Amino acid sequence: MHEQPSTPTIPPASRPKKPLDTVVKLALMVFFGSFALIWGGMYLSRPDRSIPPYSIGSQEGTAVAVHVPPWTSDPEIEPLIERFRKVGRETRNFGPMKIRPTTPDDPQGRYRRMTIYIFTHDAWAEGDILHRYLGGEDKEIREGFEKALRGLYRIDEREAEGRIGPLVEGRDSVATAAYSRRLFKDTIDPGS
Repeated sequence: MHEQPSTPTIPPASRPKKPLDTVVKLALMVFFGSFALIWGGMYLSRPDRSIPPYSIGSQEGTAVAVHVPPWTSDPEIEPLIERFRKVGRETRNFGPMKIRPTTPDDPQGRYRRMTIYIFTHDAWAEGDILHRYLGGEDKEIREGFEKALRGLYRIDEREAEGRIGPLVEGRDSVATAAYSRRLFKDTIDPGS
């Protein structure tokens, strides 16, 4: 019998690796690069978690109705009011907070006067309800609006005020402090 010479077989682990094709390398770079861009964009555009998520329900003149989620508690609404206060003190530019200018034709500023009403039920932040409340003719709407209110921020040329809870008649008292109270009332320097 005749034996054929055997060719040496190289074990699979010691075979030289074939380099990746240029197209495959490019495809892998695009694949992983896109994930890096998506992650970076999500990181840079992440929402501010120090205040509750909110949306502008409607705006009429100097009045703005804001809606926060129904589960938002009073202690969670307070930082939002404080953020409005900070912007009012520092720049008076509420544009980055999604609010259109309330006094666009005023040469002294686009946000000279403003009242922000904060609600947890989005129906109260609708334009029709805000319009009817500001008109003051419908007593039921006015009472319901003021009772449904969860927070308020008001600013004008002289002062800024922040409140938590519904609007109540008369002065704040110990009895109303459990559900409605003033957070601050600041005097504004006329030079600012």
